[in-house]
Amino acid sequence: MWDGRTARRDRLVAVTGRLVLGGAPLGQPGDVGPRLRQAMASADVLAVEDTRRLHRLAADLQVTLTGRVVTFHESVERQRLPGLMTALSDGATVLLLTDAGMPSVSDPGYTLVRAAIDAGVDVTSVPGPSAVVTALAVSGLPVDRFCFEGFLPRKGGERRSRLTALADERRTMVFFESPHRLADALADAAAAFGPAREAAVCRELTKTHEEVRRGPLSSLAEWAADGVRGEITLVVAGASPEPVELSPAELAALVAGEEAAGATRKDAIRAVVTRTGLSRRTVYDAVVAAKG
Repeated sequence: MWDGRTARRDRLVAVTGRLVLGGAPLGQPGDVGPRLRQAMASADVLAVEDTRRLHRLAADLQVTLTGRVVTFHESVERQRLPGLMTALSDGATVLLLTDAGMPSVSDPGYTLVRAAIDAGVDVTSVPGPSAVVTALAVSGLPVDRFCFEGFLPRKGGERRSRLTALADERRTMVFFESPHRLADALADAAAAFGPAREAAVCRELTKTHEEVRRGPLSSLAEWAADGVRGEITLVVAGASPEPVELSPAELAALVAGEEAAGATRKDAIRAVVTRTGLSRRTVYDAVVAAKG
């Protein structure tokens, strides 16, 4: 087992190895650029979640692998750690690839990254696709502030407790979910957040059968009850702030303040809506009344 305390004591010893985190395509090989191709071709060791997917990706990208390939998935992550750390300390370049997206994001990788940092190894990345930000971008929900909650608990009681704890979260929330648990998760979210809370179910992102379903949680739960297949990323709107009592003149002054700071009229109104919890129509009418 890799001992991080020993690694920290031995930091004065020069470490020439390098750990590279590679962003694997979610579905379309063409989404990755030449840097990942180069990293795959030149790495001394490729630590991958699934060797079959690696060889399929290499074939799609027309990359010839010259490095040693080792599996690095959840059930063997701890076992593989000492060997990979030895390779890094011997000066090897280790490329870490998961099945899709960036390593460590609800995928193997954190333990290796932490151990490498503790040992003074250079850790860098070849950034690539991420289901989290891809789903967020296409959801149509606010993206200025968000939080990633990973996979919800498998057991119903634990899942409902987690969602209840998030009921007052104002940031847009992003979850991963298994297709066969999606209907239950959406029903539990509707109970915790309210049936009218807006959400988006993003299925098979970038793949042939990509689908994005948007609407209230209650409607999405009804749709998912018939069964859903594929990789799922769920995006849920945050809680609306409690409306505050402000006069039309005060609302107009808030909008004017946003504009004075450089915002457009549209963005200024949106900012005041977010801050106050009032409807856009209420804020807009206050601005029009002030102009009159």
